[in-house]
Amino acid sequence: MSAIITSKSGNHTYLYESESYREGGKVKNRRRIIGKVDPATGMHIYKPEYIREKGLHMEEGAASDIEIYSVTDVKKSEVKEYGVFFLLDEISKMTGLTAILAETMPEIYEDILNLAFFIVSTGEPAMYCEDWLYKAEHYPGRALSSQRISELLTNMTNGERMKFFERWGEFRCENEFVALDITSISTYSELINDVEWGYNRDKEKLPQVNVCMLMGEKSRLPILQVVYSGSLTDVSTLKTTLQIASGIELNGLSLVMDKGFAKIDNINTMLAGDRFVIALPFTMGFAKDQVIREADGIDCAENTVLIGDDVLRGTTSRQAWNDDFDVYVHACFSPETLVHAKNSLYAKINELIAKVRKEPEKSRNMADVKKYLTIRKSKKSDIGYSIKIKSQMLTKELLTTGWLIIISNYIDSVQEALQIYRGKDVVEKGFLRMKSCLDLARLRVHSDEVMQNKIFVGFIALIITAHIHKVMAENQLYKSWTMKKMLKILERLKIHHIKGDRIVSPLTKDQKRVFSAFDLKSDL
Repeated sequence: MSAIITSKSGNHTYLYESESYREGGKVKNRRRIIGKVDPATGMHIYKPEYIREKGLHMEEGAASDIEIYSVTDVKKSEVKEYGVFFLLDEISKMTGLTAILAETMPEIYEDILNLAFFIVSTGEPAMYCEDWLYKAEHYPGRALSSQRISELLTNMTNGERMKFFERWGEFRCENEFVALDITSISTYSELINDVEWGYNRDKEKLPQVNVCMLMGEKSRLPILQVVYSGSLTDVSTLKTTLQIASGIELNGLSLVMDKGFAKIDNINTMLAGDRFVIALPFTMGFAKDQVIREADGIDCAENTVLIGDDVLRGTTSRQAWNDDFDVYVHACFSPETLVHAKNSLYAKINELIAKVRKEPEKSRNMADVKKYLTIRKSKKSDIGYSIKIKSQMLTKELLTTGWLIIISNYIDSVQEALQIYRGKDVVEKGFLRMKSCLDLARLRVHSDEVMQNKIFVGFIALIITAHIHKVMAENQLYKSWTMKKMLKILERLKIHHIKGDRIVSPLTKDQKRVFSAFDLKSDL
């Protein structure tokens, strides 16, 4: 719906279509003449091309469905960025997030969503939220100044957070696998009890907390997060996380986990009650034994497994894990990976030999030379030294290259096990977005409760971001835009508040494409 204004010039009163926009922090107007007022009757007479453009049905030149605003009305009006808010609000509603937040945190849920929308939209520190809300459409309520945000992050309780996770878990409890992983988030604060010094997963020596997260592999949405002391390992957090998941009725789901969780005690615990798919590290003798067992016969046509564009080899066997339980063992092998690794290693050996031949005295004590070559003095050699490759070292180094060993207590197909395990990158990508895009890589807070609450707001933002990523990937939008670029396109969709009316500017071609991908109504 367009804003139509009148302006008198000489003896004539003209009709203008006015579109307001913001530039450099100021509201400006773009106008074009579309007709004039009949001086005798006061009727509005529109240009034929405007009537054709708008598809208006006129009776005697009048347009009864177009509101008339004066210049004063326009000057008193307000223009806001609307497209991003509309998208994030619709996602929050369609995922069930809005309803569950409203149910579990009725007094503050709009503030939480406003803050989460700001995080998703900008990725900037929360101190800039108030400025963003000034220019962008948002839920009504108190301005989120730095003080107000501090109050919000202080007043949320652990009981409210857990009630949310309980209801969210019930709502999102679909028939899907749940990927589980842990990341570290560093902080400069020395006042948070859960923070302990250590090298985080980015190899930076900073105080940190660990965040364990469960994410659905089908919905691609976060389901549960638990914050732990930074000194705890992946292994020591698993039992506690599974107990919490059971407490909020997530015990019916199936877990897919990386090698960091593959310890005998963990696997024994899950065998007693949880469905799981887990990769084994080759530091575990059981995993290395599987490679030795399958190596001679796995590379044949009968064992071919196609996963996306990859052509792999795979076998499945049922074996005893302990005295009480059997497991399905999936041995997966990539011949291409082994060939690349072997060529790279052989090229390296060739370069080391060339260095020794050129400068034997200088090169013979290099770490890699000692590792892969045996150098001895020899009068028969033209360089005074004999050079021999340590073939057993090469065999040992390449033994597990290209191999992946997965075990499960219920998946009996190597094809299915591989597909499930590869889907685990949902969690890893979710953590990456949370840390790099949601202003959580460095926690700028000074108490346990505020830290927990800020990570919770990040979790809410991540739910929305994860849904955006899923839709963009499924609709191939990444071929045209990044997520940031897509949100910038939506920022240009404005809403004009004038005399109590809400007028949304027409959609551009790109905005229509976004709306179509996210299944949003375009008749705003």
